[in-house]
Amino acid sequence: MSRPILLKGGRVIDPSRRSDGTADVLLQGGRIEAVGLNILPPDGTQVVECAGKVVAPGLIDVHVHLREPGQEDLETVATGAMAAVAGGFTGICAMPNTDPVCDNQGVVGFVIAQAQRAAKARVYPIGAVSVGQKGQQLAEFGELVGAGAVAVSDDGKPVASSHLMRMALEYAKTFGIPVADHCEDPTLAAGGSMHEGIISTRLGLKGIPAAAEEIMVARDILLAELTGGHVHLCHMSTRGSVELIRRAKDAGLRVTAEACPHHFALTHESCLGYNTNAKMNPPLREDLDREAIRQGLKDGTIDVIATDHAPHHYDAKEREFDDAPNGIIGLETAFGLAMAELVNTGLLSLPDLLLRMSTTPARTFNLPGGTLATGAPADVVVLDPAIQWVVQPEAFFSKSRNTPFAGRTLTGRAELTIVRGQVAFQRTS
Repeated sequence: MSRPILLKGGRVIDPSRRSDGTADVLLQGGRIEAVGLNILPPDGTQVVECAGKVVAPGLIDVHVHLREPGQEDLETVATGAMAAVAGGFTGICAMPNTDPVCDNQGVVGFVIAQAQRAAKARVYPIGAVSVGQKGQQLAEFGELVGAGAVAVSDDGKPVASSHLMRMALEYAKTFGIPVADHCEDPTLAAGGSMHEGIISTRLGLKGIPAAAEEIMVARDILLAELTGGHVHLCHMSTRGSVELIRRAKDAGLRVTAEACPHHFALTHESCLGYNTNAKMNPPLREDLDREAIRQGLKDGTIDVIATDHAPHHYDAKEREFDDAPNGIIGLETAFGLAMAELVNTGLLSLPDLLLRMSTTPARTFNLPGGTLATGAPADVVVLDPAIQWVVQPEAFFSKSRNTPFAGRTLTGRAELTIVRGQVAFQRTS
């Protein structure tokens, strides 16, 4: 049994209970034992002075690619879980586009076993919607959920068949899990490698129009209305998508959505010079799209911030822009980017940011955590919201280095991450 831990005198922010003030937090037996002033710790307690720091429920990321099984040279469950706790995340959801695909209980069980062996962040597998992610036949959701999957998704590949998506929403509803969809009309997006606009024209690259995302967002919303199922829209990137989601929520539909730091921090101008570290899917869009994503996060149209952490090898990103893989790593920069872009600009308060990065992700995917309520799991992060640091990819815990933020100065990072009442990460420099 681990020693009790007393986090003393920090600014304790718990969005789940709308509380924000100076307090102590006592962790014992893997649970939140008490939150209050002047807590007397039991003998043998590890006392951590938190004055000037923020104590909050551990961050939760519902969209991460861990590459294991199949591409362990890019990332493993262990290295991804280590990068997560270094970024302040106590729980991450692993996407199923592994090799073999996470479409059966064997792969789900393997990912869970690897996470338990690593003993860092909690890792929650997401099962595939279709067998082999081929978009033809539904995977066995009951088997996936029974083995520990918390949602289903064919992420990286849209569920192109509306009939299959309808069946998935109906089937997932019986198990109380969301269907997370990568919204992209494959016929409109075919051959595109960045946002369709003035920059793609200038670079001579085939673009992906905003409508490719918005058509599928609209379809998924209509199918959520038809089935009563819960659709979760991955990595939203366009102003049209935000408006469609806003209307769906006004209508009371079971629609949730996420946005990534790169979509509220960057625009397609980052692709100038054929910068493959700015190549992702959905692509970086225009200023008006970035602003719409920010406003969607502010008013709650977009429920959660997720990283879409996508490790790639250096050599792969060094190819021609058209041929380079999509995606960037994000676990170790997400909080700092959100502080810099959303909190320090006055768009969100720090409690609102923590709501989008901890409490709401936990509620959206029915995960433990996201709260400092007594008896809740002792998954806690101590954040320094004021510290400035420079993004140095070579110092990351992730196996991969593909980020467009190298050299950028960010504000705020995790100093101490506690999972199940045990210290999983402590910053030393």
